[in-house]
Amino acid sequence: MPISLFWLLITMLLTFPTTLGTLDNFPIQLKHESLENTDSIHKTATIADSHIDTMMNVLNESTWLPEVDIGENTSLHADIPKLEEGGINVGFFAAFTEGYYDNNPRSISRTLALIHALYWMEENNQDHFQIAKTTFDIWKTIKAGKIAAVPTIEGAYSLEEHNAIELLHQYYDLGIKAIGFNWNYSNALGEGANKIYGDPARTPSNGGLTKLGAQVATEMNKLGMVIDVSHMSENTFWDVLEVTNAPIMATHSGVKALRNHQRNLTDEQLIALAENGGVVGIVFYPVFLTDKPSAYVTDIVDHIDYAVNLIGIDHVALGSDFDGSDMPSDLQDATELYKITDELQNRGYSDEEIEKILGKNTLRLLLEVEKSATSNPYAKGLDFEINPEYRMGEMIEETTPTLEATIDGPANTIETLDFRVIVDGVAYEPEYDNNSATLSFKLTEPLTEHFHVVTFEAADKDGTVQRATRIFYLNKEA
Repeated sequence: MPISLFWLLITMLLTFPTTLGTLDNFPIQLKHESLENTDSIHKTATIADSHIDTMMNVLNESTWLPEVDIGENTSLHADIPKLEEGGINVGFFAAFTEGYYDNNPRSISRTLALIHALYWMEENNQDHFQIAKTTFDIWKTIKAGKIAAVPTIEGAYSLEEHNAIELLHQYYDLGIKAIGFNWNYSNALGEGANKIYGDPARTPSNGGLTKLGAQVATEMNKLGMVIDVSHMSENTFWDVLEVTNAPIMATHSGVKALRNHQRNLTDEQLIALAENGGVVGIVFYPVFLTDKPSAYVTDIVDHIDYAVNLIGIDHVALGSDFDGSDMPSDLQDATELYKITDELQNRGYSDEEIEKILGKNTLRLLLEVEKSATSNPYAKGLDFEINPEYRMGEMIEETTPTLEATIDGPANTIETLDFRVIVDGVAYEPEYDNNSATLSFKLTEPLTEHFHVVTFEAADKDGTVQRATRIFYLNKEA
């Protein structure tokens, strides 16, 4: 190893903590040049937006492949130049689907299409944009001067009885940090805000969280994934609080006392959320803020004010819904986020309080959810490595492909391993070839949708698990 590389690695080990036990070490940011001449706390605060819908606007709707690069200036609310100019360090990028009723493979495919789009953005914008799977990843990414992209799911219509737990673990492998069980429509996990299913007849639903939903919530607690209660019915919200052992988050909601809308939270819900240690990300969507024809930054801060006065400064954050809804008249995109900071200052909030609203509360929640986790599929220190044949987003043309991965490691170790291959949440027993050290599974049921996810899993005699997960794309037009 070259001496210079050795000392670089030593420096990195001394600079980066192995775990992130506190938010005190988050780096002060050098913001976009447009903020250089301001004395506002907006210039140095770590800013997190807990709901951005940009990925749903970058796909070709025929192929579901990304075709808009957010590294460029676009007409979107939240491309990378706008996020940088607005001072946003952390964005929760949602894989949104309202579900394809009675078509689980398509719901899976659409969800994966949007997750893949985020990976595609990272690949194309490596100097500015990086996927962050943990708070430690967020810390490192911000320190490197990049935007930390946190993958989330809005509408877990892909999770059903036959695949929910296995597919949840695959989503975890891909970095999914928060999951909203519903997008208004009810599903296998619980009742949505509309209290109807997404079938053509719009069949009414009854009750809150289902048995499967409770199992998923419990498993998310184990994995350190955030349960997002936005878009749930009130019954589902209360049921989630009964089963969760970790703080919850409403990533993009408003205050019902100020705007009587089914998507907003009642005072009782807000108080319970705070008692749970949770956080509400105040949404910017005018329809959720006011019943007037137009909304303004003052309306956003009215909702922040109300929530802070009711439940305290430690439980309120920002969840814009950029690129998923209209914006207030005086906040048209991410570049104008500083106006919220200015209004908070005008209303007498201290710099410390503003820092909490802008980002620290969201990051604190992520850290606490991670600390409460009891399971971690990312095994470390095992003396073998799984190398899938497919790269992330690999395009294939065979509808019944043979899925393969090589296992690199000592032969005596590999011989003791137990293997599984999981495809779209369904587990299979693969074959292992000792001569080529290749793990393989031949699909017999033809794939019908574009996007799929495969996981190669190996467990040693002690039950320690190592996994490698890839999204792949079936080119149905080939």
